[in-house]
Amino acid sequence: MRYLFLAATILGMAVAGTAQDFTAYQKNRFRSDGQEIPYRLLSPIEPGKKHPLLVFLHGAFEKGTDNEQQLDIGGRFFLRDSIRANYPAYVLFPQCPPNAFWAYFENTIDLTTGYAKDWIFPFKKEPTPITATLLKLIDSLLESGTIDPSRVYIAGLSQGGMGVLDIIARRPEAFAAALSICGAGDPSTTRFFANKVALWLFHGANDMVVPPDFSLQYYKRLKRAGSAVRYSVYSGVEHNSWVNAFKEPELMSWLFAQVKQ
Repeated sequence: MRYLFLAATILGMAVAGTAQDFTAYQKNRFRSDGQEIPYRLLSPIEPGKKHPLLVFLHGAFEKGTDNEQQLDIGGRFFLRDSIRANYPAYVLFPQCPPNAFWAYFENTIDLTTGYAKDWIFPFKKEPTPITATLLKLIDSLLESGTIDPSRVYIAGLSQGGMGVLDIIARRPEAFAAALSICGAGDPSTTRFFANKVALWLFHGANDMVVPPDFSLQYYKRLKRAGSAVRYSVYSGVEHNSWVNAFKEPELMSWLFAQVKQ
């Protein structure tokens, strides 16, 4: 079964949280070559000089066209007064359409366990159509002159983590650092971004939805290459390792310390 994700297993893991005012995230849509991507953009409290850009890619349950749901996980975190004061940046939350994917992947479902298996991540010459549009959106923001091109970061969880690992392999020159939370991909693609993009990987040790071995293999390859890489694995944690990742005391300080040379 191609492009199948185990929705039933992680339904209920994505905590929607209480209602919150997300109006600080400007609502917009970007169109290119017949493809449209909804997005929300949080601007620094005090604009006027160039700031970093952080792109955040959501998981499977935040897909849609409402330009709202992609903020369910992570939206509140970046709205915190302490985050906005200490790490001023533009924060971009694009939304992937329901039947699209940030990265190409294939798997089958084990009918005995109900979990996905036999994962394949074909690294095709061109990105998925929605990711191609996202890259054009990022380019358009960089062309605005308000973003520091040496401090562009990308983060994502689950299918968004897959997108992160795919994108930094395609555009290593564009990103200073990346965060992949319970993501996966083809570890051999590390050859494209080793020693070019700093990476912090996060995974739950008991994740049955996306096996933690993917993150481990990325970490091992990058470590051997002498690349800047960190790996946090959480004992007893299942697929929702983003809860732990957002609690990492060095998360933002590490990320914003990375500068593209």
